[in-house]
Amino acid sequence: MTRIFDERGRNIPVTVIEAGPCYVTQIKTDETDGYTAVQVGFDEVREKIITKPELGHLKGAGKVLRTLKEFRLNEVSDLKVGDEINVEIFAKGDIVAVTGRSKGKGFQGTMKRHNFSGGPASHGQKDRLRAPGSIGAGSSPSRVWKGMKMSGQMGNETVTVRNIEVIEIRPDKNILLVKGSVPGSRNGILQLVKVGDMV
Repeated sequence: MTRIFDERGRNIPVTVIEAGPCYVTQIKTDETDGYTAVQVGFDEVREKIITKPELGHLKGAGKVLRTLKEFRLNEVSDLKVGDEINVEIFAKGDIVAVTGRSKGKGFQGTMKRHNFSGGPASHGQKDRLRAPGSIGAGSSPSRVWKGMKMSGQMGNETVTVRNIEVIEIRPDKNILLVKGSVPGSRNGILQLVKVGDMV
C-alpha cells in the first residue's frame, strides 16, 4: 500500500496491483462444456516449473503461465485462445470486487478470532479472563451445537471485498491503483472483477 494525492490535495490510501498481462488459455461454451466461461492465465514462468500436462494445456496460448483462473461470462464469441488482456480493460472510477487469500493467523482464541469480550476481571474469578464462557447446557442438548464460535484456525480463507474504486491505471507498467486495502499478503494472487460484469 501507499498513498497518492488527488487534484484537490486529498490524501487517498491506495493498493498497487500488477494487473496483467493475462492471456486467454481456454474458451468454454455451452456446446462443449455446458456453460460459457473464459480461462485466463497470469505470471509467465519457465517451462521447467510447469508439469507436462499443464504445458500441453497451455500450448494453444503460446505462453507458459503459473496461475489459471476461470471467469463465467454470458458471451465469449469475441475472445479467442492466446488473446492478451491487460490493465486497460479497467478505467478510472470503475468499481471492482477483489478476491484474495487472507493472511493466515494460525490457531487463535475466541477473543482474537471472534471478537469476544472475555470474562469480568473481578467478582472472585482469576483464570477466566480470556475464556469463551458457556458453550451449551449440560442437560439439554447435552452436546455442543455445530457452528459454535470457538478457538481454532484463523485466516487463510478466500475473502472477497466488493465496491473498491479504481483510482488510477498505468498502462505502461500494467499497474492498477485501487482505493484502500485488499485481502492477502504482499505478492499474493488477486482476482479482480468489475461489479457490473459479475455473473
